[in-house]
Amino acid sequence: MKSFGSSKEFIKGDEIQWETVGEGVKRQIMGYDDKLMLVNVEFDKGGIGVMHKHYHSQVTYVVSGEFKVTIGDETKILKGGDSFYIPPNVMHGAVCLESGFLIDTFSPIREDFME
Repeated sequence: MKSFGSSKEFIKGDEIQWETVGEGVKRQIMGYDDKLMLVNVEFDKGGIGVMHKHYHSQVTYVVSGEFKVTIGDETKILKGGDSFYIPPNVMHGAVCLESGFLIDTFSPIREDFME
């Protein structure tokens, strides 16, 4: 596996670029090393995190908004203060019902985000 090193120790959000990753969805890569990554994700109402899977473990914290989250065959409505865990290689996605903000954590680093 390719090594990406690590982010700076102190990271100021207003110094990190936002990247548009879909209609009404943008992300901001915050801290990382090869084993761990934290990403801010902002959704406009109606924004879609398309169904996908990856070999990384993922835990996401819902900071604000309301999301219809599907993990495998189960779908739930989650709002600010909730979180969800996605095991490796399980299909998942989200639809934003009320504009909001997620914090995604991945282990190991999402190499595809670094390209």
